[in-house]
Amino acid sequence: MSISRRDLGKFALAATPAASLLAKPDSKFRGVQIGAITYSFRTLPSSAADIVQYCTELGISSVELMSDAAESYAGAPAIPRVPGRNATPEQREAAKRATAERAKWRTSASMDKYKSLRAMFNQAGIKIDIFKLPVDPRMSDAECDYVFETAKTLGARCITMELPKDPMVSKKAGEFGERHKVFIGYHNHTQVNEQSWEAALAQSKFNSINLDVGHFTEAISKSPVPFIERNAARITSFHLKDKRFGTNGGGNRPWGQGDTPLKDVLRLMAKNKYRWPANIELEYDVPKDSSVMAEMKKCIAFCKDAIAGS
Repeated sequence: MSISRRDLGKFALAATPAASLLAKPDSKFRGVQIGAITYSFRTLPSSAADIVQYCTELGISSVELMSDAAESYAGAPAIPRVPGRNATPEQREAAKRATAERAKWRTSASMDKYKSLRAMFNQAGIKIDIFKLPVDPRMSDAECDYVFETAKTLGARCITMELPKDPMVSKKAGEFGERHKVFIGYHNHTQVNEQSWEAALAQSKFNSINLDVGHFTEAISKSPVPFIERNAARITSFHLKDKRFGTNGGGNRPWGQGDTPLKDVLRLMAKNKYRWPANIELEYDVPKDSSVMAEMKKCIAFCKDAIAGS
């Protein structure tokens, strides 16, 4: 039996992945861009294609993309996981060699695969707003250039990394940010106080704050809202999670059960028209009768309801 071109077209349509036929995601509510840091999917298969699928299902239109998924897609040499203190000398040496191989690969990597990766996300209606790949003091200048070129190619306006203890690291990152016109958002855990970013911010206009509102709340044991209002001009993104005050024992809680005033933070964003992305970071323990995707849906609904009530 012969098959016509029209028949072939019908078969191709039938084979189109269901996700591509769905409405494109939109997680901007009253001007507030809610997104996700892809670390939230860490217990699930997390290839670039997997992440697109999760975001499509959840309706998320903005991400902070962790570097592992991006670099794997681009063909970077894999780095074996080292089992912490229990690692053997052979395992540590293998990881060291692999890290050196990846550094060498980065300095000659083509941006073509990253262009393809950006197109895949954009076609699905998902913007890569933030790219997480830290500037390391051991990096060569060529490898630092790679970090920022990759971020630009992906369409990210900012990379994010941990707030360094050594001010020379943020100085170097700020200089490369200036060269490439890409911001660096310094992320916090609970090691910070309200003055922790001052040195980095003074070094470069491209140094900025990637504020984890949950960790910050635990660190200072009070609302982060005044800090946000004072520093709004230098904030480039949020991580959203709910934690108890340090004075209340600290620790992650399901949203609405901790001391982090997430509703106040989200309503402040709507009121003051803050346009940086607020990214969900699912870090509390997923209940045994639930799943990562179910809990992510709860977090998105929390954000939408909070902003609607502002």
